[in-house]
Amino acid sequence: MRDNLWASSGVDAEELTTELNCLPYSVQHHDEGVCLLVRMGPHRILLDCGLGDISSLLSSVASSPIPADLVLVSHAHPDHARGLLDLHQSFPLLPIYASEVTSKLLPLNWLDQDPQKIPQVCHALPLRSPIEIQAGLVVELFPSGHLPGAVAILLTYNNDQRAYKLLYTGDFFLSNSRLVEGLRLEELRGLELNVLIIEGTYGTSRHPHRRHQENQLAERINRAIAEGFSVLLPTPALGLGQELLMLLRSHHHFTGRNLDIWVDGAVAAGCDAYLELLPHLPPSVQNFARHQPLFWDERVRPRVRRLQPENLTTVGKSPCIVLTDSTADLNQYCQKDTGPWIILLPEKIDIKINPKYSASTTDESYLLAQHSDGPGTTQLIHNLRPQHVVFVHGSPSYLADLTSLEELQNRYHVHSPLAGTLVELPIGETFLQPAPPETNYEGELTELGTVITVTLPNTITDDPRWRQFGDTGLIEARWQGEELVLRGLSPRELLHQNSDRYSSSDINCCGTCRHQRGQRCWNPASPLYNFKVTLEGYCPAFESLSDSETQT
Repeated sequence: MRDNLWASSGVDAEELTTELNCLPYSVQHHDEGVCLLVRMGPHRILLDCGLGDISSLLSSVASSPIPADLVLVSHAHPDHARGLLDLHQSFPLLPIYASEVTSKLLPLNWLDQDPQKIPQVCHALPLRSPIEIQAGLVVELFPSGHLPGAVAILLTYNNDQRAYKLLYTGDFFLSNSRLVEGLRLEELRGLELNVLIIEGTYGTSRHPHRRHQENQLAERINRAIAEGFSVLLPTPALGLGQELLMLLRSHHHFTGRNLDIWVDGAVAAGCDAYLELLPHLPPSVQNFARHQPLFWDERVRPRVRRLQPENLTTVGKSPCIVLTDSTADLNQYCQKDTGPWIILLPEKIDIKINPKYSASTTDESYLLAQHSDGPGTTQLIHNLRPQHVVFVHGSPSYLADLTSLEELQNRYHVHSPLAGTLVELPIGETFLQPAPPETNYEGELTELGTVITVTLPNTITDDPRWRQFGDTGLIEARWQGEELVLRGLSPRELLHQNSDRYSSSDINCCGTCRHQRGQRCWNPASPLYNFKVTLEGYCPAFESLSDSETQT
């Protein structure tokens, strides 16, 4: 079947000669979400629907009454599932499938609607069980880590000549986390894949071990509480919020500690949903729940409570921890006569904060990865050894880093398509690999006495990441084997309490002034008000950050 969907991408359907094609409606992981249309022989399969606006799916329908033959959902996060309700309401006959756990978590994407009026959107499929979902098309789901219910989707299409196999990872994580076991490589080895569609959220970045990330975060929160700060943790409703709560419940820094942990908004709703899914969580979590409540517990310290409106007047009067929605107005917690507060922001999740709240606040970022890093991504690829690798779900720069890796270029046909670009995936035919994007920059090194100068071509500034790298004009260098790695220092890092550069309150400069936030002056009495300042700068209106903390 040659469908008009493909014609909408500018490709003549009659010219398609391959059995496998992929048309991305969206490949990003922020506002656009992820949505891919795959064709395997006569079958059209929509993988995920994270579109905030499904008009592109509506406009693609011509002679066919539905935009695909079926929809397969990898997991319940909004960037993969937010458009499913609109899709179901627009095409009630379109079958939608997901794992049992995902089918139960999906309604959390539509908390703004009456739950009684939300229909059953999808059908549940079992794990690790091949099911012929249409004639000649077999689907099998494998747990992929990342989130309860998240799956990698294996599609096998059999025609008269051969079998074609495609695996879509969705979001995956090889490491075990507190509430989810990681993807098991041994379950996927030997599949003889033709196509692997894989996420590239972290590009080629390398991360420390998951347990090390948890210990670093727990130590930072522990230190903040000891210094009299309350801690505010804005997170998405599903996944990270529950992971953080389980970490705080079980880490030795907090067990038995006289401390209140408040949970608000959709994060609390996510906790309730997890409790209903307890039989699907790892055995260690089920064992924990046999001895004490998984989340809500006012008897065992630290106390975990649902935040009610009447609690807002007292929260933050003494050191506590608050978990809330990433979209919440944080001013409702950082009220006058509370705090001081430290706002901890997860990396790779876009959370907007105000430059100034009613209470004294500082903000820092932390890493608690929910996706595999670069080495984990390449490890999965090398274990599966597909003919084609299609990267989606990530910033264009990070995906370009992955597609340009020599170890991938030399072994696989690597693709990183833009939205609306049809990717043909010929199997067993000669394929000319496109030249990888230029990601290496040749420079010069000059050593003059006690100073070393590194000179790079200005073409490096064309990369959108340069703005963040060069924001402060300061860098950090460290050895990684025989290579020297340079990293730009962000304004937030320079203001970190333990920064060696500005840890002493004896240095009167913008870096230690209470009115400096985001490298801008917010003191109306200063001649630098609302201007960007250097952290070494000084003006007569200087007021020490340490004096501000002492007063509160």
